[in-house]
Amino acid sequence: MSKYNFYYDESEHSRKINHKTITAENYFDSFIAVVVGWLSNNQAGLYERYTVFESKYEHRKSNGELKSTTIKQSQLKSGFASLNADNLSLLEDFLTLFDERILVYYAVSSKIEYIIHQLFEDYENSLLVDMDAMKYSITKAIVSYQPSDIMAGMYNNTGEFIGLLKNFFTGQIEKDKANKTLKQKEIEQFSQILLLLDDVSTIKTIDWNYDIAFVGFKKFLNEKGIHDYSITIDQEGENSNTGKAAERVGLCSISEADSLTSCGIRMADMLAGIISKLLKALHNALEYALPEELIDKKILDKSWFIVNERQLALYKKLHQVAIELNKAWYKAFAGTYSDDLIVFIALLGFMNHFKSVEDIKKDLDMQGEYFNAYCCEHLAEHFKQMRNGRHIPTLPIDAVTDTDLSNGFVINRRGAKVFFDIDRQPLLEIKNGHQTFHVLSVGLSKEMIPVVTIVEEDEVKCYRIPRELSEWAMTLVGLANMGENVFPSKVVFSRTNAGYFANIL
Repeated sequence: MSKYNFYYDESEHSRKINHKTITAENYFDSFIAVVVGWLSNNQAGLYERYTVFESKYEHRKSNGELKSTTIKQSQLKSGFASLNADNLSLLEDFLTLFDERILVYYAVSSKIEYIIHQLFEDYENSLLVDMDAMKYSITKAIVSYQPSDIMAGMYNNTGEFIGLLKNFFTGQIEKDKANKTLKQKEIEQFSQILLLLDDVSTIKTIDWNYDIAFVGFKKFLNEKGIHDYSITIDQEGENSNTGKAAERVGLCSISEADSLTSCGIRMADMLAGIISKLLKALHNALEYALPEELIDKKILDKSWFIVNERQLALYKKLHQVAIELNKAWYKAFAGTYSDDLIVFIALLGFMNHFKSVEDIKKDLDMQGEYFNAYCCEHLAEHFKQMRNGRHIPTLPIDAVTDTDLSNGFVINRRGAKVFFDIDRQPLLEIKNGHQTFHVLSVGLSKEMIPVVTIVEEDEVKCYRIPRELSEWAMTLVGLANMGENVFPSKVVFSRTNAGYFANIL
């Protein structure tokens, strides 16, 4: 087998994580690492094509390089909807470079999770305590609410820090009681955390650890069956912390190069910059600005969905590169807390399902609500899998056997057959009038087509249902993820001259 050449770069890294780092105005919790690679005999052709691309944007180079910093964070305030024509052209040309010859891997790691993990590093899961879930919930709370006293106290003695955590969770529970319908699940999670916060290990001096990005990449290589490879990283100098991290997880053939001489590193840099800026824009758009907002649902602003055809096509191109191109189980990798990555993946999937801008405009005012329900489903699925003790990546791809792959389907948690190609999923026949079914669950495919899992003659089956019932399905998914799951239930499906309807008995 031929040798593969891989190139690594990163975005939003912090050499040292301290109070100054995480309270800085431009701080972003997620660290993004990207690796691109190809067979060595394809390198010359790919480098030639990348050089032609860069020559087109010679005027945007800095110190002789076309870097991702040529696109400012402010230009992605509303995602691709706020891109001007020049930046849109640059990203179109860049993403068009990716074809089936190129492998892409990326990792998104929470810096706050890294700190919380060190606080509880001596604690393991048991029958009584799910430490992974606890770390996730604490990290999510700190990232979401940014409590200033905890952010400051994180670097003082651990006894004080635990007291601050208890005060915060107690206070937040009281605030959440003002909207129990929306916050019931959070109240339950925070109450459990309070029961577990008794003692912790001593906090250590925190220097950022790059290992997690390479842990995932090693899994990616093993999955792809790649054993003959080289990894080139951007030149660091004396410490070579990134290269040492790669060595610690068991990778080999690691070298450094000046990005000025390596198209591969510059390509990884550009992709890392695009992913990190879109991740950051999403996080900022969904972040609570004022304390009084914290008990309400946060919806992505309508401005994100006011796109033209080129901007919608750019989302589809990024979806192709980040998700579909050379799809793999470990193509995307994250720690226990991976909400930013999940929301990013959900956005790409959500925008990809639209055939045209006109489809978005038909219900523009509701797209934020629809996207929220879509995100909730992805986040809930990740949390369930985490609670089942499975560390998984967040791409919308199921863990399957070779037999499953050859048949093109998986078996869902209810025991029904679910096809990768939604068009192969049987359509539930809803005749004129009314029919009652025993429904076990309701969901949405990655194309946003509603599906139901039902019991039919003692057999569990998954069916597509008409698109007219998408809003009904989205509402139920959103309620389930706020702790209001109404299934299993009897559901009456109706077909009349006015359309399709569904009512839960």
